[in-house]
Amino acid sequence: MRILTVSDFIDKSLTQMVEDKTLEPVDLIISCGDLAPEYLSFLRDRLDKPLFYVKGNHDIRYSLSNPVGCKNIHARIVRFKSINILGLEGSIWYNGGVNQYTDKEMKKIIFGMWFSIWRKGGIDMIVTHAPPRHIHDAQDPCHIGFESFVKIIDKRKPGFFIHGHIHKDFKKHEDRITIVNTTKVVNTCGYTILEV
Repeated sequence: MRILTVSDFIDKSLTQMVEDKTLEPVDLIISCGDLAPEYLSFLRDRLDKPLFYVKGNHDIRYSLSNPVGCKNIHARIVRFKSINILGLEGSIWYNGGVNQYTDKEMKKIIFGMWFSIWRKGGIDMIVTHAPPRHIHDAQDPCHIGFESFVKIIDKRKPGFFIHGHIHKDFKKHEDRITIVNTTKVVNTCGYTILEV
């Protein structure tokens, strides 16, 4: 299964491939936040594939009807084909803006989902905006990762943990990935294609 993952900024090369219809077919689109709702609607419409998203700390214009045709998966587990996907929005709290959480608040959200995770037979992929603490994160107040994400990786061992939020220029796909035990932690800033 091929998954297009996007976050943080619009990559012009991706937009061109989508408009020219030269992007190899994908089965699913995932947004890890900080993209305009109109852009997600554009991807969903042009590629004609399901699009799941979580909001980032700069996503202040989203509404119940926008982005069109896309599904907000924050604090939910959704099944796509054979994989269970858990979504968690936002960044660490740094100035009280929208979609910001303390680590204690995020831990409470995750704890509230344990029964759902167990009932659905576990999770194969976690989609977030922010990274786990000490894995791809930074030291400035708004880019620190969540300790609670490290704990859920350790306990639930998903195959993939996909995030955005940390802007970085990647020369090759492998530079985006850090393997933690058996989990591939992927920084999707811009866009990437995952084979799952």
